[in-house]
Amino acid sequence: MRRATTVATAGHWPVDRGVASVTLAYDDRHRRRLRLLDDDGAPFMLDLEEATQLGDGDGLALADGGFVRVRAAEEPCLDIRCASAIERARLAWHIGNRHVPLQVLADGTMRIRRDHVIAGMLESLGATLEEVAAPFAPESGAYAKHHHATGK
Repeated sequence: MRRATTVATAGHWPVDRGVASVTLAYDDRHRRRLRLLDDDGAPFMLDLEEATQLGDGDGLALADGGFVRVRAAEEPCLDIRCASAIERARLAWHIGNRHVPLQVLADGTMRIRRDHVIAGMLESLGATLEEVAAPFAPESGAYAKHHHATGK
């Protein structure tokens, strides 16, 4: 069975050596050792030294050569918008106070996984919400060992 032993961050591996891809949801992208199926259904073993948060576009280096490209699966999410920076800060505080993972997009839009309770709270605070199916890549904790962050 193929064995993936190291991770190369997006943009730092030779994509022309990609032999397969694997599409994973956010919760499935923090792994150390696990048997996986690539997108074509072929098995491989993820066998890393330590648990790592895998990001969209990362390459899993195979022990016998080649790479498996990591793809972030689309998930049910909520994009959160508001009228001003102060409202955005206030909403971010309420989201963080409830320990909800949060992704900040390049345009300042905030994204969380769909949650009707949090959605109700945010709407009552004046947020505009849009249900989307999109990859989810929240901010890592301030003291976490950073793999990389994306604002896609």
